[in-house]
Amino acid sequence: MSDKPTLWQTLLSVLSSFFGVQSERNRERDFNGGRPVHYILIGLLMAALFVISIILLVRWALILAGA
Repeated sequence: MSDKPTLWQTLLSVLSSFFGVQSERNRERDFNGGRPVHYILIGLLMAALFVISIILLVRWALILAGA
């Protein structure tokens, strides 16, 4: 099974890795057909979005708390 994963499949694979769950079939597809740079770039983007969302949530909570 060496079909190339689509952008959506790559995004879902990276998201699955954030939670630590992924099917064996998808893992094999990623390792056999995916380009590592795609997973690295999407992973970095998702990590940055996660950090930004945490910062925004903390700022919002501080505003609600009156700090």
